[in-house]
Amino acid sequence: VQLQACGGGLVQAGGSLRLSCAASGRTFSIYRVGWFRQAPGKEREFVAAIRWSGGNTYYLDSVKGRFTLSRDSAKNTVYLQMNSLKPEDTAVYYCAAGLGGSPWHLGSSYDYWGQGTQVTVSS
Repeated sequence: VQLQACGGGLVQAGGSLRLSCAASGRTFSIYRVGWFRQAPGKEREFVAAIRWSGGNTYYLDSVKGRFTLSRDSAKNTVYLQMNSLKPEDTAVYYCAAGLGGSPWHLGSSYDYWGQGTQVTVSS
């Protein structure tokens, strides 16, 4: 499985960005796709995840109501719509694919990772 993340950029506080994570290869083996982020000097943290077949979604408490996951099965792509962005959302965002069922919030439970995409929110 290969993952290609894109969509990052520079935006003012209150603005929006949409990140994309396109999967290729043995996509039939994917069970879930997650987004993680890592800010300078901080540990990587879970942001959100979605079941690859659709349905279940999970979000970090601080992004609930602002971030929304969706997927396009025809394009093998997961989207992370980020609205009402805050400076504290600034980080490199990574998408990851997990072949197993859990735990959704742990990076170590994901099997494949895409390259990061930088999100910078100015105040």
